[in-house]
Amino acid sequence: MISADSLQVYRNLDIGTAKPSPELRARIPHHLIDILEPTIQFNAGAFVHRAEELIPEIRRRGNTPLVCGGTAYYLRSFITGLPDSPPGNPEIRRKLKTEAEQRGIEALLEELERVDPATRARVQDRDVYRILRALEVYRSSGRPLSAFTNPTAPRQDYQFLLLGLMRERGELYSRIDRRVERMFREGLVGEVSFLLKMGLDFEDPGMRGIGYREFFELRKGCATLASVKRLIQRNSRRYAKRQITFFKSLADVHWLDPEDVDSACALIRSFPAGEGAGSGERGGEGGAP
Repeated sequence: MISADSLQVYRNLDIGTAKPSPELRARIPHHLIDILEPTIQFNAGAFVHRAEELIPEIRRRGNTPLVCGGTAYYLRSFITGLPDSPPGNPEIRRKLKTEAEQRGIEALLEELERVDPATRARVQDRDVYRILRALEVYRSSGRPLSAFTNPTAPRQDYQFLLLGLMRERGELYSRIDRRVERMFREGLVGEVSFLLKMGLDFEDPGMRGIGYREFFELRKGCATLASVKRLIQRNSRRYAKRQITFFKSLADVHWLDPEDVDSACALIRSFPAGEGAGSGERGGEGGAP
């Protein structure tokens, strides 16, 4: 199992990210979970590169890699390949971080509005990573990030079987609300408190996800734990709605009821690359993520 979840990569973020249980992870190997400290930025490019390294190893052990999640952009980037935008430039990134500290992120947002209004319209005001990345691309290439193309067709070096699980909307939202209730019973408040005592802040990459960032409302002095819980439930429902829209845009997805295990197994058994696949490269024996 290769996790395509952008928050489960972080250590000590367990309850709020709904990581698979230790019992399940002991029975089925899971990759890309608990690999980074919450202060380190992880992105789609890093995910794709790590997944590409893992797949041949998994195939050599005679197993089939299952990429599961999670973060929609990570999955799409893996299926289609990464966009043609330039790689990161550490020197420019350091200068931008210094400018953000000295001038404030608002000044960088104004610059982004001037040089790349299309990206500015998509990025959230507090999403420091994407703001800096967009300006980094512009300063290093002279072109706005929005001018670079994102691939839309599946890459040719892998064969894909895409299985999507779909629940009725009301049932889905009810399950989300119950899951958040369970997270609070299992100690989410204590987990967030522990992370803050470790020195983490809500600007750290691991703390910007749903289930963590909502606790920032308590610092404003105008929220209760009950209201934070409702906010997490609301934001989770909204995120699920966006995920559904995003995943429906992917081609050739087999949509299944989550309880229909027999149909999922039949699709996997009939998949051409499911038998005899080896290195994960089409030029070899054919990969089957």
